[in-house]
Amino acid sequence: MKSNRVSRGLRNCNPGNIRQSKTRYKGEKPHSTDSAFKQFETLEWGYRAIFMLLHTYRVRGYGDTIAKMISRYAPPFENNTEAYISRVCQQTGIDRDQRLNTLNSVQMIPIVSAISAVENGVKAEEEVVARGWELFITSL
Repeated sequence: MKSNRVSRGLRNCNPGNIRQSKTRYKGEKPHSTDSAFKQFETLEWGYRAIFMLLHTYRVRGYGDTIAKMISRYAPPFENNTEAYISRVCQQTGIDRDQRLNTLNSVQMIPIVSAISAVENGVKAEEEVVARGWELFITSL
């Protein structure tokens, strides 16, 4: 029997389930009612935050491949990281060790869509992810 419940990530407009931290993102609600995960004003802002986080990983030298990014994003101490990497690679058709350009929408929109699907158990709405991309790319 399928549940009609909306995942925590989608309820929080945080489709990447980004944890609470000192980092503040545009569109983040200033007073979250979720003690563990950030909450955003809209899903688009939540998607923008994922793009920003992955871009930061690449720029700071933490990883420029799906394998490296997901290993940091979803570490093994709280996730089945290898299964997560495999699902993102399978959904996107991008090899786990292919170098990524986080300013390339052709690569990044499918990756963020796949992350959302893994995190929430449902396919991401591509047009909403694309609007999150626009918020990201125009804010650089």
